[in-house]
Amino acid sequence: MRNLFFPLFLVLVLLGFNASAIKKIQGKVIGNGAGIANATVSNLSGSRSAATNRAGEYTIIVEDGDQELRFQAPGYYSQRLSIGTKSILNVKLTIDPPAAKKLAAEEIARNKAKLIRIQGNAIKDPGRRTLEGDPSADIAAYRITTTGSPGVMASEAGTILSKPAVSRMQIRSIERNEFRSKSNTESYKPIQENGFIAPNKTPLSTFSIDVDAAAYSNVRRYLNNGALPPKDAVRTEEMINYFNYDYPQPEGNDPVNIGTEIAATPWNPQHKLVKISLQAKRINTAALPAANLVFLIDVSGSMAQSNKLPLLISSFKLLTDQLRPNDRVAIVVYAGRTELVLPSTPGSAKTTIKDALNKLMASGSTAGGQGLQMAYKVAAENFIKKGNNRIILATDGDFNVGASSDQEMESLIEEKRKSGIFLTVLGYGMGNIKDSKMEILADKGNGNYAYIDNISEARKVLINEFGGTLFTVAKDVKLQVEFNPSKVQAYRLIGYENRLLADEDFNNDLKDAGDMGAGHTVTAFYEVIPFGVKSGFTPFIDPLKYQKFEPMSSNNGSPEILTVKLRYKQPDGHQSKLLQKAVLNTNSPFENASESFRFAAAVAEFGLLLRQSEYKRDANYEQVIRMAQAAKGKDTEGYRAEFINLVKSAALLAKDLLSIENTNKFNEKN
Repeated sequence: MRNLFFPLFLVLVLLGFNASAIKKIQGKVIGNGAGIANATVSNLSGSRSAATNRAGEYTIIVEDGDQELRFQAPGYYSQRLSIGTKSILNVKLTIDPPAAKKLAAEEIARNKAKLIRIQGNAIKDPGRRTLEGDPSADIAAYRITTTGSPGVMASEAGTILSKPAVSRMQIRSIERNEFRSKSNTESYKPIQENGFIAPNKTPLSTFSIDVDAAAYSNVRRYLNNGALPPKDAVRTEEMINYFNYDYPQPEGNDPVNIGTEIAATPWNPQHKLVKISLQAKRINTAALPAANLVFLIDVSGSMAQSNKLPLLISSFKLLTDQLRPNDRVAIVVYAGRTELVLPSTPGSAKTTIKDALNKLMASGSTAGGQGLQMAYKVAAENFIKKGNNRIILATDGDFNVGASSDQEMESLIEEKRKSGIFLTVLGYGMGNIKDSKMEILADKGNGNYAYIDNISEARKVLINEFGGTLFTVAKDVKLQVEFNPSKVQAYRLIGYENRLLADEDFNNDLKDAGDMGAGHTVTAFYEVIPFGVKSGFTPFIDPLKYQKFEPMSSNNGSPEILTVKLRYKQPDGHQSKLLQKAVLNTNSPFENASESFRFAAAVAEFGLLLRQSEYKRDANYEQVIRMAQAAKGKDTEGYRAEFINLVKSAALLAKDLLSIENTNKFNEKN
């Protein structure tokens, strides 16, 4: 028996997989006799957090070094509990009288305003049925309370208003709307995963590059909150491109260069994995052109959560600290109406800018279209020739007044981008994220899209990657890859499903594409089935009857496996330039690949697992962890170590899900 256990122990040590590095804690937060909804449960560092559901229940994944959990809810004293060896932690919070009183007063004020609005509607329609008698009953029925919160007593609310009473129908309508607003209404564009394509029939693969990384931080938010993300929230290319890689800097006058590498596919060793990398030139912050920025900030009611407007304000303060005297900032806010709260101000006036940010409050509906129009107007009035003219839109994407559909937004942005003003989109919050809308805005506005789930991510996007986020060095960047059918039986682009272009679009300079900021890297993977390899992904097709069938040939004489072509424009240019690179066919084991290749491949495999891809073959979480640990390299900011912990969290959650599914199947059979 000892001979069996020692090799297993040795393997675990060599793999570096410490299954106890993370732990799942569950429980319930109770207050005033009931579960508290939307209470925050976090570790002491704040790197892991979760919110309770309507019953006050929570699940959180913590790290092995975490010794305590902090429990917080509006109107209650916060509390800390030791974790120890426990996997279930229930806690009862005590009401904080001053905080509860303030919360109740704010709630009464909100209800009063809404009731006055309802009564105004009733006055406009005198025939509408109303209730006679004690209005406090109606007001109490309308009262918006959070389960288990200190709440507002009916007697207190009843003093707000005397007559006329509000109709029950109106009350129920508003209650239904409030319930919907608290439900999860996040939306993601459906992704139809790329399949394998035969190069003898379709030799070209064309797509727009993507430097967005919003999907990764959004996936991280799900995992840190104890849940696997929806499949369509997982855009594998954005997860890969979240990380910086050690690619060579461009030489000569071109602002971007092409790199390639080939090795065996880790999840299917019979296949080859081809990595195409792009590196944009780095520019020192002091050498960047002057910036004309407009902060376009969503202050609608949907932003009134701690992980939305307060986090947004902290983020923009970080950015304000990076501004130089020759930079300028204006602030436009939008809710039920649009307002210029800070005219264009020099970057040296940091206190003035931060004071304007501190005064922001959330309320009202979301006139996103009007906000965009005013922001473009302000940016145009302060336009800096050959400068960085950019709008930074910060929102949860919940546009519900004005130009609200994706198509309307797309048309508006396409029209405005002709002015030379770029658009960066920062997404905040959870529960009602409109991911598809924000991605469209950034894509069509010649900008980029990031999701800010915590202040560390804000620091990464707005400080560490300041130049790449805010200064474009190449726009309308497109890639086209031609595969040699004598070397490639079939190929598959991993990710970029919403960036695919028609082959003829590659040479069409009127066709919009992705943009690269200073220092940005782009990584794309193709999984390739070599010529002659038997594969279930390339099924046999009967010979054609009415046309000549020409099978693949392995004797065209070229040693090249593919050719990469790239087109880009200067930020203020209209005509593209072509770069290209031929790639020789090689047979290299995965272990011999570069550190960047191996880590990026680990992220790609993680994406396949989260998407439950039909192409994942032998992919598994343990393999992802091994690959990432072996290729972690110099991880100065800790992003790669964090990734490894996320994979471990996902492995635990996936195991729990599989256990539940198996139990359900067993119960169905019995």
